[in-house]
Amino acid sequence: MLKATFPPMLSTLCIKPRSRNSSIVFRNVFTNSPSPVRQNVPTDAIPSYQLPPTSAYIHLPFCRKRCHYCDFPVVALGSYPNDSHDDDPRITDYIQLLCREILVTRLDLEQRRPLKTVFFGGGTPSLVTPKLVSMVLETLRSKFGVCWDAEISMEMDPGTFGGGKLREFIGLGVNRVSLGVQAFQEELLKSCGRAHGVKEVYEAIEIVKSCGIENWSMDLISSLPHQTPQMWDENLSLTIEAKPAHVSVYDLQVEQGTKFGLLYSPGEFPLPSETESAELYKMASRALSDAGYDHYEISSYCKGGFQCKHNLTYWENRSFYGFGLGSASYVHGMRFSRPRRMSDYRSYVQNLEVGLANQCENSDVDHNDRAMDVVMLSLRTARGLDIKSFGEAFGAPLVKSLCQAYTPYVESGHVVFLDEQRKLMSADEVKSSLTADECKSGEQLAFIRLSDPDGFLLSNELISVAFGIIAP
Repeated sequence: MLKATFPPMLSTLCIKPRSRNSSIVFRNVFTNSPSPVRQNVPTDAIPSYQLPPTSAYIHLPFCRKRCHYCDFPVVALGSYPNDSHDDDPRITDYIQLLCREILVTRLDLEQRRPLKTVFFGGGTPSLVTPKLVSMVLETLRSKFGVCWDAEISMEMDPGTFGGGKLREFIGLGVNRVSLGVQAFQEELLKSCGRAHGVKEVYEAIEIVKSCGIENWSMDLISSLPHQTPQMWDENLSLTIEAKPAHVSVYDLQVEQGTKFGLLYSPGEFPLPSETESAELYKMASRALSDAGYDHYEISSYCKGGFQCKHNLTYWENRSFYGFGLGSASYVHGMRFSRPRRMSDYRSYVQNLEVGLANQCENSDVDHNDRAMDVVMLSLRTARGLDIKSFGEAFGAPLVKSLCQAYTPYVESGHVVFLDEQRKLMSADEVKSSLTADECKSGEQLAFIRLSDPDGFLLSNELISVAFGIIAP
């Protein structure tokens, strides 16, 4: 069964989402000056994970309260009059600590490249003042540079921002908003421990639209306690009616140590059964596809041209920086997570500053682990696994073994093989290519992908098939 919550880079390989308004003045936060990458070496000859990062995830961990399903490293601020946390020293101190971490990051100047995407995740980043967000962006600019047309995303919760605050964020360069709606039913929002209600949801949608943000996403959660198919259908209909450019649909994960983890067991009432959860996923796939959204990744749907560029960094196994409490980086093929406790994170930054800690210096990563990363991430996408490039990196024999292992799933309708023109290949055509004197994978067989929705629903099991081939 699908487990679709990939939270935003808060642990090793645990991943969770441009304005076209040319009149926006980006102040002095960006640079478009080019930087060299391995002089005289074409970048297409270098594996993507070895290229210098051009994306950064920034964790802003502050929330009004912890949701009942959340196991992210967050700091619950509590309720303030008018929900104002502008002068909270916990936020100010953290931002200063975060900027110190960014500044002390080791950087090979010969490989310095300006950032193409920045993602402010949390937590609830919209609780942080524009002034402090500006401080983070200025720090990123001084350390790495930020492209003038970078995608800068911010997760925002209903009830935590108004039009004035959002316009200030836009003035800083934020051009993509990920709105944490989760549900349109008051009783479901309360049962999840969300700090907002349905009224705030509609207000937030109107604020985003009135501020001219074209590139905005809406987050929904399925398989919530007491959630009925009728409720889920209403959520999907109201989402489509709101016309976001992007929709993320996450299947509830009941994590140990959370309130839900104490109250509920997966598959048992009031949670839906596995079969019922699968039907909710199929409902989303049908409804959003019929409404013109492209199902480009297991949990992600978008209108044409509005894929989340930052998240594509993860799915395409490209390098990225992560900064802040509990965040993870992927640099030179190494994944590295920061501490999840604030006191430990503070000590980590202090140790970095005096040279007592390092960042991803060990490059001794198992070849099989790299192959499994590529397969797992690629098969989460509609594009699928590029057979030719995978073979160049990991060898033709492994490619042929994978193709043979997945051939039975073509007949069952869970796996799809595509040729170079991305046309469907039948099971017989696949078998013919594999039994030829010379395996034509990468020539006739160009991509392997999971079918939508049946293959995506069995993603864990189907990816495990590949793991069994790569590291038996």
